[in-house]
Amino acid sequence: MKLLISNDDGIFALGIKTLADTLALAGHEVIVVCPDRERSATGHGLTLHDPIRAEVVTGIFHHTVKAWSCSGTPADCVKLALGALLDSFPDFVLSGINHGANLGTDVLYSGTVSAAMEGTIEGIPSIAFSLTSFSCKEFQPAADFAKDLIAHLAQQPLAEATLLNVNIPPVPAAQIAGVKITRQGIRRYFDTFQKRVDPRGKTYYWLSGEVVQDLDQPEHLHLPPDIETDVQAIKRNFITIVPLQFNMTSTTGVFGLKDSGVEGLKIEFSGEDVSDKK
Repeated sequence: MKLLISNDDGIFALGIKTLADTLALAGHEVIVVCPDRERSATGHGLTLHDPIRAEVVTGIFHHTVKAWSCSGTPADCVKLALGALLDSFPDFVLSGINHGANLGTDVLYSGTVSAAMEGTIEGIPSIAFSLTSFSCKEFQPAADFAKDLIAHLAQQPLAEATLLNVNIPPVPAAQIAGVKITRQGIRRYFDTFQKRVDPRGKTYYWLSGEVVQDLDQPEHLHLPPDIETDVQAIKRNFITIVPLQFNMTSTTGVFGLKDSGVEGLKIEFSGEDVSDKK
């Protein structure tokens, strides 16, 4: 199969090399287009006011892998690959293997997930892979699972183009408890801004903080309570898979607003243009 791989950790990240080489050795046609430097937590940002540059890269990946280093964001990389660098769409868009978790609400900030989501927007089945540790560098179990998951989905394709957010626990393969289809949990952070002063005496702020994982996980409106969250299942060393969609419409919000009568609000216009007033 033809596989496009991107990430947000950059072209030299061990996670993307392990994933790309493992899939190339399995006989897949692998194309890598990823940022030229780390672009973590960039979300789905796009480069609109600067040129995007892409350079062919050799000597990093397996000799059959075609690779480009891109000056843009993870989402830029996938858009550029699909719109300019590839001669045809791939069978899958993959992102990762990210060095660190993308659990629960992390997906709202994640460049890894956003790169994969760009493929889903284009109607291509896409998967984001993350190893849930910043210290562990054993990416091979995650890459091996990626190889098996792609082979499975080739035989049992999803009903529609979907983004699968996959998190792998940072343990040896023999200690992985299994695979769980989960729902998105809640992962909040206690944010702090460190106030610093640069050599020229100007004040700047550095965002830091700690993750708060042990939160009550609310029941899902449409899913049975026995389907646990990714935040819960990863603690028991399960590989977690959460199907995500880019349509973020809230069902309860739609009907709640309709029932509130907001559509019946009387609209009154003053007729006065205040745009030029100070």
